[in-house]
Amino acid sequence: MEMATVRHRPEALELLEAQSKFTKKELQILYRGFKNPSFLSFPECPSGVVNEETFKEIYSQFFPQGDSTNYAHFLFNAFDTDHNGSVSFEDFVMGLSILLRGTVQEKLNWAFNLYDINKDGYITKEEMLDIMKAIYDMMGKCTYPVLKEDAPRQHVETFFQKMDKNKDGVVTIEEFIESCQKDENIMRSMQLFENVI
Repeated sequence: MEMATVRHRPEALELLEAQSKFTKKELQILYRGFKNPSFLSFPECPSGVVNEETFKEIYSQFFPQGDSTNYAHFLFNAFDTDHNGSVSFEDFVMGLSILLRGTVQEKLNWAFNLYDINKDGYITKEEMLDIMKAIYDMMGKCTYPVLKEDAPRQHVETFFQKMDKNKDGVVTIEEFIESCQKDENIMRSMQLFENVI
């Protein structure tokens, strides 16, 4: 028995244009790519929504040298803001709008949400380590110089010590934002993707 494909109709482009930082023309281009990402040599998404497995498969094509499965899982959860197990075009646009054209504050809030895996309002060392391991796995063994096995843990130790100002074992959004704003490298990376589209 075949399951019927539930078709998703995006909100009116005018509403999305008002809510995001994209023009109507940019939204039309994004929607065409979202519904039929042929540039990825991947089957189209005619329903207008992407489930986690499809998201992982699409994402893996960007990082063929590593295993992007875990990072794609965390990223999917950050885009799936209503936690319904799928990323709609609206979810995708709003996340992309922040990442590409949001203010530094908006980008840092989004990044905090990514690291706060259990969504309790705090980042623990374990959550940060899970994300960092996923990033290292995604980058693969092809990095130069070759990374040591304990590199993610060392990276997290350094960052966590800087961020956990009151040494209570968790990083609040205020600590996260303050620490990131004081880090030149992080601030520079926040500007990288502005106005890409």
